[in-house]
Amino acid sequence: MSSIFSPTSHLRLAPLYHRLGSNLHLQSLCCCFKLCHFLGGRQSSVLCKFPTISPNPKLKFQSTLGGTSPANEGTVSAINFEDLMEKDWSFLEHDDKNSKEQHNQKQDQIISAGEVGETSRVLISIGSEEFVDKIFNSSPCEQLLVVHDSLFILASIKEKYDKVKCWQGELIYLPEKWAPFDVVFLYFLPALPFQLGQILGTLAKHCLPGARVVISHVQGRQMVQEQQKQYPDVVAAELPDKTTLQDVAADNTFELVKFVDEPGFYLAVLKFQTENLVR
Repeated sequence: MSSIFSPTSHLRLAPLYHRLGSNLHLQSLCCCFKLCHFLGGRQSSVLCKFPTISPNPKLKFQSTLGGTSPANEGTVSAINFEDLMEKDWSFLEHDDKNSKEQHNQKQDQIISAGEVGETSRVLISIGSEEFVDKIFNSSPCEQLLVVHDSLFILASIKEKYDKVKCWQGELIYLPEKWAPFDVVFLYFLPALPFQLGQILGTLAKHCLPGARVVISHVQGRQMVQEQQKQYPDVVAAELPDKTTLQDVAADNTFELVKFVDEPGFYLAVLKFQTENLVR
C-alpha cells in the first residue's frame, strides 16, 4: 500500500495523538491518500476537499475525501476526518536572526559528523524542515528518508523535494524496505517516546557496518529541559549523558566516537560495529 509521500512508502497514522472518527478504516485511508494529488499536481481519480491548511501549530481541520480506488483495493465513498490534531513543532525552527550564523555553523558541525557521501543512504528522525533543507542542498546522497510524527511537516518537505522519501510514524516501527542506512541523524532525540536501548536496538537492525548515528541538539541540554516544560506533549525525555550513552551503545553494538555536551550545543556520534554480532 503506497502513500502520497513516496511511490514506495506507507502512510502510518500515529495513534498517540491523532483522534480519528470511529468509522474510519486504515485501509480506506491509505487508499485515498495514495490517489490524492494535492502535493505534486499528479492526476487522480479521487476528489479531495481540504480547507486551507494554516501553519497554526494547534492545527485542527475537517476534510472529506471521496472517489474510486483501483478494483483490487475496493471503493471508498467518503472519509471524514474529525479533529485531526497536530503537535506544536515550531520550536524546532530557528528564527532568531541575530544568532542565525552561529546556528548555521552548529548545523554544519552536525552534518559534517555524519560524513555523508554521494552513495550514502541517510535517515533523519524528527528533523526540522530547515535541517532537511540543509542536508538536501549541501550533501548529495543516494537516498534520503525523513521520519516524523507530523503529516503537516512531511507534506511540506515532500512538496519541495519529490526525491526525498517520507514516512509518518514511530522510528522503532520503521519498515525494512528503505534499509540499510549508513548515516542516521537523530536530530531531536528527546521527542522519541522510547527508551534509548529500544532506539539503538532498532537502528542496529537497519544499519550497515560502520554506519554513523549522529545525536544532536543545536542549543544543548539546558534548552531541552526548558522545552520539556513548555512542550510536555512533544519533549518526552532528556539528552543522554556520556556514561549512559556509552553503556547503551555498547549493548547494541555501537561505539561512541565523539561526544560534545556544552551549555549551548550537544553532539554525540556513534559508529556501528559488527564484531560478535549475530544477525
